[in-house]
Amino acid sequence: MNKENNLKRLIDCGVVSIIRVENSTEAVKSAEALRKGGINIIEVSMVTPGALDAIRAISQKFGEDVLVGAGTVLDSETARAAILAGAEFIIGPTLNREVIKVCNRYSKIVIPGALTPTEILTAWELGADIVKVFPARVLGPRYIKDILAPLPQVRLLPTGGVNLENAGEFLKAGAVAIAVGSALVNKKVVKEGKFDIITEKARKFLEIVNKARKFSNFKRPAS
Repeated sequence: MNKENNLKRLIDCGVVSIIRVENSTEAVKSAEALRKGGINIIEVSMVTPGALDAIRAISQKFGEDVLVGAGTVLDSETARAAILAGAEFIIGPTLNREVIKVCNRYSKIVIPGALTPTEILTAWELGADIVKVFPARVLGPRYIKDILAPLPQVRLLPTGGVNLENAGEFLKAGAVAIAVGSALVNKKVVKEGKFDIITEKARKFLEIVNKARKFSNFKRPAS
């Protein structure tokens, strides 16, 4: 897959769904439910037991229908292992120069985590494709707008505390996409096998994305 095309797909979708479950089987079933709901950008958190197996399984089962990546990546060794397993994007909760370097070496999307203006700009200058603003719940949607005032060139992905109630506000504030965890893929729902709930929530998040973008200056990436 081409990195630029993948980046366009991620931004165009507008939602990165974060999967943190108990095993790779649950991860694959969750991915299927998300895909049915229209979300095809799936982050498997590395805190998931068998995360690499899950990434490999999702990649093999859905092929190019789903863009799968790894989240909670803390070091370059983990980033490389995830890429070899099939991850097309790497997301971290913190800013790690070596992770960015490895992803750029393999031409994969890299989204490091940052919070302060200095961290965000540093991540961008080091080669981040998007910067994950984490934890977004601490400062809220207004913070995204405030950051973009002096740094309009930076693509921001708010993560942590994003839900159906505030997702639209983050996007209206200028975020290129949102990352959603338990508000979309809830461990209890997965354990009970109620995957139809995940599918329905996926549809609701996409509706919010499309509605919010009509009232913002968002421009879909060029083909």
